[in-house]
Amino acid sequence: MSKTQSLLQPNPKRWKALALLGFANFIVMMDSAVVQVALPSIKDALGYTEANLQWVMNAFLIMFGGLLLLGGKLSDLFGHRRIFMWGISILAVSSLFAGLAWNEMSLNIGRGIQGVGSALIAPSALSIVMILFSANKKELGKALAVWGLSGAAGGALGIVLGGVLTQLFSWRWTLLFYVPISIIVMYLAPKLLQKGTPKTGRIDYAGAIAVTAALVLIVYGIVNVEQNGWQALSTVLPLVMGGILFIIFILIQMFRKDPLVPLSIFKAPNLAAGNISLILLSASWFPLIYFLILYLQQVMKYEPFEAAMGMLPAPILMAIFMIVLAERVMNKLGMKITMMIGFIILGIAGLLFSGNTVNGHYWGDVFTPLLLAALGNALAYLPATTAAVSEAKSEESGLASGLYNTTYQIGSAVGLAVIVSIAAAATASATGAKELILNEGYQQAFFWCGIVAFAGALLALLFVRTPEK
Repeated sequence: MSKTQSLLQPNPKRWKALALLGFANFIVMMDSAVVQVALPSIKDALGYTEANLQWVMNAFLIMFGGLLLLGGKLSDLFGHRRIFMWGISILAVSSLFAGLAWNEMSLNIGRGIQGVGSALIAPSALSIVMILFSANKKELGKALAVWGLSGAAGGALGIVLGGVLTQLFSWRWTLLFYVPISIIVMYLAPKLLQKGTPKTGRIDYAGAIAVTAALVLIVYGIVNVEQNGWQALSTVLPLVMGGILFIIFILIQMFRKDPLVPLSIFKAPNLAAGNISLILLSASWFPLIYFLILYLQQVMKYEPFEAAMGMLPAPILMAIFMIVLAERVMNKLGMKITMMIGFIILGIAGLLFSGNTVNGHYWGDVFTPLLLAALGNALAYLPATTAAVSEAKSEESGLASGLYNTTYQIGSAVGLAVIVSIAAAATASATGAKELILNEGYQQAFFWCGIVAFAGALLALLFVRTPEK
C-alpha cells in the first residue's frame, strides 16, 4: 500500500482511540471539579486560611491556562502522541505528590504541576482527534460531539466523585485516584494512537514563561491585598512585576518571528470582545461555584457527599440549556442580545445568592438561583465562544480555539483571586459566630460575582457586533 493510500484510508482504531482521548479530556476537565468539594477538608487538614485556600484551585488554573498555547505548539512540533504521553506521565507523578502533600506549599506545587500536565494533554489529544477524523466531516462532527460531552461529563461527575471520595475515604483520594487511571491511559496510548510526525519550527518559550509568570505574580499580589493592604510592598511588588512581565510578553509577540500568539489574530471581528467576554464569564461563574460549595459545607453544614449532590444540578442544567435552548435563542435573537441576556440572568443569580443567610434552605436559597445561574451561563457561553472563534481565518482556527480556552482559565484564576480578596476583607471586619462571619464574606463574594456578570452584559452591548448575514 502506498503512503498516499494509507493517508486516505481511515484509521481502523479511530473509535477506540477516540474513547481513550475522550477519557483523557474527561479527567483533565474533572481536575478542577473533583477537588472543589474537598476544599473544607483540605483547609482543616493542612491549615489553609480562608484566603489562601484558593491556591488549591488557582495553582492548577494558572499553569493550565498559562501553558495551553505552548502545549499546542509543542504537540505540533514534537508529535501529538509524544506530548500526550508526557502530559499523562506528568499528571500521574504530580497527582501522587499532591495526594501525599504534607503542607500548603507541597499541595500548591503538586496542583501547579498537575496544571502543566493538563496543558500538554488537552491540545495534543484534540489535535489527534482532528487528524483521526479529518477524512470524513460527518464522523468528525460526531467525534467532536463526543469530545465536548466528555469535557462536560468531567465537570459534572467530578463534583460527585469528589464528594464520594472525600466522604468515604479522604480528600487525598480526590488526587491519588489520578495515579492508577493515568497508568491505564499510558498503557493503552501506544496501542491505540499512532506516532505523530515531528515538524520543524521554533517555540516561543520566552513568551510562555513571561505570560505564566505574569499571571502567578498578579494573582499572588491580589491574594496579598486582604492581609497586607494595597500599599504594602508584598502587594505592590508582585503586581508591578506581573504587569511588567505581561508588557514584555506583548512585546515578544510583536517582534518575534514565530510568536506564541500572533497579535494579528485580534483583527478578526469580535475575537477580542469574545475573549474578554469569556474572561468576565469565567470570573463570575467559577468563583460563584467555588463559594457556593463552601457555603453548603461551612454554613449549611452539609457533608461532602451532600454538598456534591447539591451542586450536581449546575453542570446538568447547564448542559441541558446549552443543547436545548442556547443555540435556538442565538439563532433567533443574535449573538449580542443572547450574550447580554445570559450575563444579566447570571448577574441576577449572583444577587439572589448574596441574600443567603445562615438558616438558608436548599430549594429556595440554592437550587432556584443555581438554576438561573446555569441558564445565564449557557446563554452567555455559546455566543461568547462563537465570537471568540467563528470569524478567525481557517488557518488560525487552532490558535483561536487555544486562545479562548486560555482566556477562560485565566479569567477563572484572576476572578477567583479578586473575589476571594473581597470576601476575606468582609470576613475580617465581621463579628459574631463563625457561620455568621463566613457568611458575611460569602454574601459579598456572590454580590460581586453578579456585578462582574453585569459588566459582561455591558461589554456585549458596547463591543459585540452582530455579523452580517
